[in-house]
Formats: sequence, C-alpha cells, structure tokens
Amino acid sequence: MGILYIVPTPVGNMEDMTFRAIRILKEVDLVLAEDTRTSSKLLKHYEIHNQLMSHHKFNEHGTSASVVARLQAGENVALISDAGTPGISDPGFFLVREAVRAGIEVQCLPGATAFVPALVASGLPCDRFAFEGFLPQKKGRQTKIESLKGEQRTMIFYESPYRVVKTLQQFAEAYGGDRQVSVCREISKIHEESVRGSLEEVIAHFKEHEPKGEIVIILAGNDHKEQSNKQK
Repeated sequence: MGILYIVPTPVGNMEDMTFRAIRILKEVDLVLAEDTRTSSKLLKHYEIHNQLMSHHKFNEHGTSASVVARLQAGENVALISDAGTPGISDPGFFLVREAVRAGIEVQCLPGATAFVPALVASGLPCDRFAFEGFLPQKKGRQTKIESLKGEQRTMIFYESPYRVVKTLQQFAEAYGGDRQVSVCREISKIHEESVRGSLEEVIAHFKEHEPKGEIVIILAGNDHKEQSNKQK
C-alpha cells in the first residue's frame, strides 16, 4: 500500500517550507489541497509539477473513500492545507482516521503551524497548554468560555480580526481584566506583531489600532492566587 503524507505549508513566509516537504510534494502521485488556487501558487514557487485535487471540509466525506482506494492500490498521497499543518483547525482528521482504519501508513511531517511560535513568543508558560482553536461563533460560545474558568494551563485560541476585541472583552468579563494575554497576528509575515499585557491593556490597544490579519490569542491560565483573590 501507499503512504499518506501530512505536509505542513508556510503560514506566512514562503521560506518556511522544509527540504523534506518539497521533496515529498514532488515525489507523491497526488497532492490533496484545501484550495487548489492557493496551493498552486506554492507549488509553482518551488517548481513542483504534480497532480492537485481539491480536498476540503465540504467534500472530504465524499473524496476520502476514493483517496483511500488509491492509497490501497499503492499510490502515495500528500495532504496540504492553505497554511500550516493539516488537521489543526483545517481539514485532515477525517482522511487520517479513514486511512488508519484501512491499515494505511500515515506520516506527518514536522513544520509550520501558527500556534507554536505564538505560544513560545508570548512570554506565558508554555510547558503545559490547552489548544482550543476557534470558539463557537454563536451557540455554545459563552458556555465554552465559562467552562474554561478553572483551566490552569495557558490557553490558545484562533480568532478572526473582526472578533478579536469582542472575544477579549468576553474573556475579561469571565476571567477578570487583569488576566495576562498575548495577541499575535500575521505570524511569519512582514507585519508580524505580538501585543502583550493584561486583557484590559490589550483591549485598549486594539480599540485604537484595528487588528488585521490572522490572529492567535495566548491567554494565561487561572492560577490559585487569582482564584483565591476572587473568592475574597
């Protein structure tokens, strides 16, 4: 049987591709892409001339069976998303699960992902953390925020620039305005920026400076001191 390769792609700077990722994308029989228009630019940049097939959250249930069949027939397949590592808030989980169930070898290459550099550069504890991805936009959003009140690990969220201030305000209401936070935007791009401070301070900053680009929020966990002070 063939091998399913999960291949991270740059979240910003084109130079963040690894040598191995480029080689795999050149050697496989098929490249699955979240958006073929976006991925074709990446492949063209690295002179990769390979078959591209669309594979995204709206069609993955329909295409995964045929992809698994091709893997079982001996073809090697690479899965990429528009940016970062497939499966992390991107399509990937369903295909990987089906491949594993079929006894197909799955290899995930190490590489670019947005939350790791945002976490490490935040100045907040990164030995233990909870990746929460995108919060629900409407139903269940407040319930989710409330459920994380006692979380002591550093928390990681992805967010749209249009909802950043609203999200930070909801965090401040639930956890207190003095909770420390780092908001990192445009990771690995020309205008990369990390804004650090208390929730109140960072909210004030983004009210004056409209946030743009892709956003990662790194929020400090609830320590025992904070919990004790609230009880008093």
